[in-house]
Amino acid sequence: MSLPIDPAALESGDIGEKRATLHMDHAEAIEHVREVFTDAGFGVPVEFSPADLLNEKVDADRDPYYVLGACNPNVADEVLTVSENRMGALFPCNVVIWEEEPGVQTVYHVSIMRIGRLVGVAPDDEEMAEIIATTGELVDEAFANLDTAEH
Repeated sequence: MSLPIDPAALESGDIGEKRATLHMDHAEAIEHVREVFTDAGFGVPVEFSPADLLNEKVDADRDPYYVLGACNPNVADEVLTVSENRMGALFPCNVVIWEEEPGVQTVYHVSIMRIGRLVGVAPDDEEMAEIIATTGELVDEAFANLDTAEH
């Protein structure tokens, strides 16, 4: 089976990839990222630790890893309309935090809006471009406000 797009041809910006390093413990990083994304206009209706789940269910021995499912309700409502409800399959916009080593956390995000457009779940039109721009600005604001300085 061949893919409809060539993943090797995609660049970080094509999928809205963002990454930051936080110099704090894992629990503190989760709280900090939640607060920063909330301040930028996102709610966090879903959150969980895949590491805890996998460590419990399959004895995975995973380092701390946490998912914050962020959502801006106005944008979510708009993108459901323009995508004929299909973008809901990609909700929420996940921000993940994983521990590289004690005291060093990586925060990672990709744009479900950009990915949805790339794979045809959302339209490639001006309305979707505006939604992508809006969510991109919100995510940029959040990442700009992450405290990445050494503690």
